[in-house]
Amino acid sequence: MNFKIVMVSMLTALFISCTGNRSAKSEANGSPQEVVNAVRGEKNNSFLLVGTYTSTEGSKGIYLYRFNTETGVSDSVNMVEVMNPSYLTLSPDEKFVYAVGENDETGSVAHAFSFDKVSGSLSLINSQPTEGSGPCYITIDSKGKSVHTANYGGGSISTFQVRIDGSLTPATSVISFKGSGADSIRQAGPHLHSVLYSPDGQYLFAADLGTDKLYRFTANDTPFEGQPVILESSLKEFNTPAATGPRHFAFHPDGGRYLYLLGELSGEVIVYDYHFGELVQKQVITADSVGARGSADIHVSPDGRYLYASNRLQADGIAIFSIDPDDGTLTKVGYQLTAGHPRNFVITPNGRFLLVAGRDDNKIQVFAIDGETGLLTDTNQEIRISKPVCLKFAQMR
Repeated sequence: MNFKIVMVSMLTALFISCTGNRSAKSEANGSPQEVVNAVRGEKNNSFLLVGTYTSTEGSKGIYLYRFNTETGVSDSVNMVEVMNPSYLTLSPDEKFVYAVGENDETGSVAHAFSFDKVSGSLSLINSQPTEGSGPCYITIDSKGKSVHTANYGGGSISTFQVRIDGSLTPATSVISFKGSGADSIRQAGPHLHSVLYSPDGQYLFAADLGTDKLYRFTANDTPFEGQPVILESSLKEFNTPAATGPRHFAFHPDGGRYLYLLGELSGEVIVYDYHFGELVQKQVITADSVGARGSADIHVSPDGRYLYASNRLQADGIAIFSIDPDDGTLTKVGYQLTAGHPRNFVITPNGRFLLVAGRDDNKIQVFAIDGETGLLTDTNQEIRISKPVCLKFAQMR
């Protein structure tokens, strides 16, 4: 893949910016190890992990970059080949990375990788079948002991235990769901699209696009090996308005007092009060004003002041909301157009930048966040990469 490196001197600091398609190896800076060594002494650098779709020519798996969270400048470090790693998560200590293989029934798997921050490399440990097709989301508990996948095609949640070496056991449980929604085409059956622990770690929530429901399970944080971490008998269902199509959701960083759920089909954000596993709906507000029925991802800024939601298919972009500090309700303050099909985006831990994975335009855009207004400005420091669909940050040692 072709790329070039432009070096700019500014206020005695040396920054590196790459344009063009990235490779697993930076030609100008030498081996991936040399790239990591060259930037290790610089402040504010993080690893950026990128999951992709590999079904078309161009992408081969998971890509690793270094990203400066103060300047928005990035550089390619490494990659590992794996088929359709469309969603990633890191263990709490960031020693391991877990990825879905979003494939058909026979090829749907959860992968475990060791993450060597010294060399900036990922190495496959093992893979386990999800026993449900189309896994599109993966999460891990706060102790790093249990991994779960949301299986879109299978309409199920798969659970794995994590061994001491970071490998995954075979699935300890696969919970399948039934039902349908108001949309006879897109909601003909259950479609699990995300799964995430509550901030207190006591509950596991899951969004079902196909049945207009949000599920909650009580988590067993001390299971014996081979035991399921979540029991089907603990299931509680929360209904959303008809044709919402629940996709992704996010808790407020202030102790998880509020839960924000994005409907893919309705293009609306539903705001809930959250307290000890219980949800009380308090607001519904539009994120997709053109009715494209393709809303995708949702995140709250680290300071808890702003919420962002991505929309696809028409007027692709990010809806921007301010969050009322007293009750968590939302006010729409802006809309930022982005590259095509912003399936996923991420906010830097310091809240300075928002990175958008533009799947159909084969690039990651880097937007600066205005701390006073929450609005976004394109820095034009994009990363060229084929079919990016998941972005995660990790600390660089």
